Amino acid sequence: MPKAKIGVIGGTGLYEIEGLTDIEEVKPKTPFGEPSDSIIVGTLDGTEIAFLPRHGRGHFVSPTEIPARANIYALKSLGVEWIFSVSAVGSLKESIHPLDLVVPDQIIDRTKSRVNSFFTGGIVAHVGFARPFCPCLSEILYKAALEENAKVHPEGTYIIMEGPLFSTKAESNLYRSWGASIIGMTALPEAKLAREAEICYATLGCVTDYDVWHETEEEVTIEIAVANLKRTADMSKRIIRRAARYIPDKRDCQCASALQNAILTDPKLIPPKTKKELALLIGKYIH
Repeated sequence: MPKAKIGVIGGTGLYEIEGLTDIEEVKPKTPFGEPSDSIIVGTLDGTEIAFLPRHGRGHFVSPTEIPARANIYALKSLGVEWIFSVSAVGSLKESIHPLDLVVPDQIIDRTKSRVNSFFTGGIVAHVGFARPFCPCLSEILYKAALEENAKVHPEGTYIIMEGPLFSTKAESNLYRSWGASIIGMTALPEAKLAREAEICYATLGCVTDYDVWHETEEEVTIEIAVANLKRTADMSKRIIRRAARYIPDKRDCQCASALQNAILTDPKLIPPKTKKELALLIGKYIH
């Protein structure tokens, strides 16, 4: 099985980055089922990178049905320590325009039907999540976007809604009253699971529309969202390629030790099956 230090989760075309060599397609087995699709592993400017299409190639996996635990576990099993997430989002602020990019720093969870933790089945862990995106990786992403001359916002609160339907006007205006910046359907439970897996995670939000709150703009449709996402795809690929060059050799952020002191269950009480399934995540703390 090939190894990769950096993971990228996003649209199918993201792994079609110019300069990617030594390409191999893998589908690691996980205790949580199969990942969304095969993972493309290759070398980019001397660094091994793993690309995972979040919705599967051909876009057949609904946001609610994304096998997020399998996706994160599979990337962890390949040795991934850093994950760049690329997502389509709607803007909740006049100052954030369609085709802008946002590197959010906060999350409000409005999902309802998703398993958002690895720690079930007889083991309990309470992992800190005050800063849901890795500050180090977010800074790298923002720096790379600036160097690519993108119009990028360095912070913002990301509302993660359940989907797959878009918001009502009442919901959109409620989220605006909370001070949220963007809205989308995919950063959770990815960000939570990445933190539990001690993987650094940051998101590049590609703004496709003004959601449904904006009175003078055309209401969001899937045609508008897809068209604008395609327009930002090349920029996203250039940013990811540049950002990958800035990944440090060693991590010194709190993401790398997120599970330390977080597991509360007495090791003697953890079922052997659970301990075996989670060995990839907890092995350095519980034997």
